[in-house]
Amino acid sequence: MDRQLFKIHESKDVGSVHIADEVIAIIAGMAASEVEGVAGMVGNFTGDLVELLGRKNLSKGVAVTVGEGDVSLELAVIVEFGCALVQVTKSVQEKVKIAVETMTGLDVKEVNIKVAGVNVEKSNA
Repeated sequence: MDRQLFKIHESKDVGSVHIADEVIAIIAGMAASEVEGVAGMVGNFTGDLVELLGRKNLSKGVAVTVGEGDVSLELAVIVEFGCALVQVTKSVQEKVKIAVETMTGLDVKEVNIKVAGVNVEKSNA
């Protein structure tokens, strides 16, 4: 897979700033994983095996599409059993949008969420 770089700033006096799509994906994945009710990210949108990924693979499960000064994101998440899906996914959308816009300066056009699974493991309490 080719790595893409997106120019966000250019100045004749100082130089230019490029952000790799993987960096945007990591920012989005980190923000999503901080939302209460998100058990993890899914590494493969179309695979038969759903893999729950740890923090080391935060760019997995995030697809980035950059336009002219804006970005669209698609995230695949696993939600904890018993959580309200609508509330969790809305929180993910809001948190990802704020994080990406704040850290990159790009406008987030849309954040699409795919709930790929539900974590039903019981904790040892």
